[in-house]
Amino acid sequence: MDLQLRQTVLDAEDARGLASFYFALVGGTYRPGDEPPTDGSDDRAEWVTFRTAEGVRLAFQRVPELPRVTWPDGPVRQQLHLDFMVADADALERQRSLAVSLGATVVDDQSADPDEALYVFADPEGHPFCIFVASGVEDPTAW
Repeated sequence: MDLQLRQTVLDAEDARGLASFYFALVGGTYRPGDEPPTDGSDDRAEWVTFRTAEGVRLAFQRVPELPRVTWPDGPVRQQLHLDFMVADADALERQRSLAVSLGATVVDDQSADPDEALYVFADPEGHPFCIFVASGVEDPTAW
């Protein structure tokens, strides 16, 4: 087998909480055994993985401490971020509203940009991510 990318892993002080945030944002299927507990118990999961409908695997690993990124400047620089795309400005606003309702913070609002409307967010653990309008992209899986 040639080298293959398996998944993207994000560190989090609360792996379950961050996995739940992204699962609510993009949907998908948890890896068997990684589903949230149904009995309301406190879940201090060390590792949680799910796959999106498009087949992208996201994993979340618990770490004891994680300084928040100070994007775009400051002492804790961004090292990685996730990009999500939507078809149009209406979908961008719906997803902005959803992300904020789930606990994301808008870090940069470029929604009025005529060339590439987007929002930059910080997720509940402080990782930056973007949602942008991919207008003119007929096949979103194509380059």
